[in-house]
Amino acid sequence: MQEARVRSLDALNTWRSSLIVFQTKARRGVSQVTDEVKRLRQWLELEQRNHWETEIKKRSRKVDQTYQELLSAKNSTMRGTVMVQEQALRKAKAALQEAEEKLRRTKRWCQDYDRVVQPLLKKLENLHYYLEHDLPKAVHLMEQLTRALEGYAQTTLDPTPNL
Repeated sequence: MQEARVRSLDALNTWRSSLIVFQTKARRGVSQVTDEVKRLRQWLELEQRNHWETEIKKRSRKVDQTYQELLSAKNSTMRGTVMVQEQALRKAKAALQEAEEKLRRTKRWCQDYDRVVQPLLKKLENLHYYLEHDLPKAVHLMEQLTRALEGYAQTTLDPTPNL
């Protein structure tokens, strides 16, 4: 009969403990990522959308105001003011276009969010399942293995047979 060479039960216990620590930290990490994904969706759909809609309104008012100032400048006798007001109007229109583009992008991200994020969330759910179901089984099996090896080590250390 061949004997098993069990050199260090402490190493198995350390490995098992490390596995438990990993499981705890990984669960926490998966939970945090899931929460962040939910917050990101809410941020996109509510906060960003509202922000850019408000910016469009503000910037539209600025374009209207700047246009009125340009008309007033054209009616005045000072020609230098007209160039300044035209430049201000171009700048206000560019700012408005930027806000409109940001709102379009935000809406596009809201539409594409599920298509982009869902496959990644599925992988995260698989990891969550592994951490909740498979890893605890592995920890339990390691505990049983350690006890069995401790029992075996005791029988090899105690040469007197149990009669």
